[in-house]
Amino acid sequence: MDTFSFSIPQNIIFGPGSLKRLPELAARLQKRKALIISGPHLNRIGMVARCQAALSAAGMKSDAFTQTEGNPSTETVEKAAEKYKSCGADFIVAFGGGSPLDVAKAVAVLVTYGGKITEYEGGGRVPGPVVPMIAIPTTAGTGSEVTTFSVITDHSRNYKLTVSSSYLLPAYAILDPDLIASVPTGTAAACGVDALVHALEAYISLAASPFSDMFALKALQVIGKNLRAYVANRKDEVAAEGMMLGSLFAGIAFSHARLGNVHAMSHPVSAYFDVAHGVANAILLPTVVSYNALADQGKYYDIYRCVAKKPVSEGMFSAEMLADALRTLNQELGIPARLQDVGVKEEYFDAMADDAMKSGNIAVNPRSTSKADIVSLYEETF
Repeated sequence: MDTFSFSIPQNIIFGPGSLKRLPELAARLQKRKALIISGPHLNRIGMVARCQAALSAAGMKSDAFTQTEGNPSTETVEKAAEKYKSCGADFIVAFGGGSPLDVAKAVAVLVTYGGKITEYEGGGRVPGPVVPMIAIPTTAGTGSEVTTFSVITDHSRNYKLTVSSSYLLPAYAILDPDLIASVPTGTAAACGVDALVHALEAYISLAASPFSDMFALKALQVIGKNLRAYVANRKDEVAAEGMMLGSLFAGIAFSHARLGNVHAMSHPVSAYFDVAHGVANAILLPTVVSYNALADQGKYYDIYRCVAKKPVSEGMFSAEMLADALRTLNQELGIPARLQDVGVKEEYFDAMADDAMKSGNIAVNPRSTSKADIVSLYEETF
């Protein structure tokens, strides 16, 4: 067995109604004013105001930045950082899906150390602790509340850059299943498959360990059991709780084991064509699973048992059955089957493959991958 290490230095609060603990956790930070970073949808439906009211009731001031987009840009990060400085905030509440959480992490870096977020691209370039954050996810998908990554789109390069540092971990994460009861169907499906991909890629990653496998396999089991029911009815409390737990466990798993070709390839899809991250992952997943089958050492059957409606015995199983089960799952959830269905254009494949090869996830994908392989995988999925 290879050596491995792990750390979970966070405080995680889980359960229905746990949003009410926000003022208590904010008070523990001994700060005086929050900037709530969120998105326009949550602002329109009054959820941001609900956060502000909770803080106000405890005598704490807050302001809000609600302009985060689906694939947040460097420009958005700069606007949010200016808002933080101009409103006099001294901590951040990241409230929403993966996009607000990514923006919040990037803002925390900029308001602490200055400069542009592109200066911190890669791993180990954040010099020290950043302003404290409380993360409150409102989708079951990204796991960003427990990961060390912030992914931001640089439109000048049509590129999704990643900042990675343990300093990006929020001080507290509040996981309240009640908050995901009103997620639109398409968002629930895309985010749910995103969580599934996190768990799947972490489980088969070359950087996997017994620690990450434990969380990845549990995430696969919980997500596989609850994803269809949750997308069918977001008010299904049991399914919503299961999806929040599954997303959490998957986030812990991939934070320690990294991901693979699906994520390496999906980031250019989103950067070039503004395709939702979860949708891009879901479309690419069956093709990449088929490609990686050659490297499978028995984990494919574990995954298949979690996601197939009626799994067969291990003796009857073949690796392609997992890819077929994932195609069926996408179809059931209403996710497009092909890249051309979401506006991707073939003439960009070469440039997209160049960007995919820059991802550190390529190195831990279970099957060795060249640029030519990436282009072929894009073509097969097109």
